[in-house]
Amino acid sequence: MFEIGKKGTPEAGPRPESSPARMDPSPPRSTSSAPASRDAAVIGASIHIDGDVRGEEDLLIEGEVGGTVQLKNNSLTIGPNGKVRADVYAHSIYVDGFVEGDLFGAERVHIRKSAQVKGNVTSPRVSVEDGAKFKGAIEMDPQAAQSAGNRAQAQRPAAQQAPAKPVAQPQASMPQQPAVAKTGAAS
Repeated sequence: MFEIGKKGTPEAGPRPESSPARMDPSPPRSTSSAPASRDAAVIGASIHIDGDVRGEEDLLIEGEVGGTVQLKNNSLTIGPNGKVRADVYAHSIYVDGFVEGDLFGAERVHIRKSAQVKGNVTSPRVSVEDGAKFKGAIEMDPQAAQSAGNRAQAQRPAAQQAPAKPVAQPQASMPQQPAVAKTGAAS
């Protein structure tokens, strides 16, 4: 009985001290520093991604991303060292670093004082801290943010189907040749 109590209370204190020390520079929110180590994916400072980033978990960007970022039901944090040149679609977006592109937050977009944002922001709740650099327009409309997210998803499958359509066109011309052959055979 006493061993269980000893393992649960006194020993648990030193372990979280080492984890937040590693996570303190990355996530600026103190309430999410412990869960961020388990639940958030991290794009590190030395990582550069050109293309589309999609996922079903929270994401912290400390590196560079260009293209599109889609986290429909999750939050995105762009850390102080993060550089994003992309349109961003997420449930919640927190910006500490540099963003060049449009931000679409289904719930909120929070631009912190260390942030530099060049692009439009569409979200029901938008906050810009004093000292942040922002150039663009803000639209605080819940329906606009949702429709932008839906348009981004609709464009994704259309782009994937585009290569299939040209393959189907040559096959469509092939049935015309047998139709001609049937006409020749009938006379």
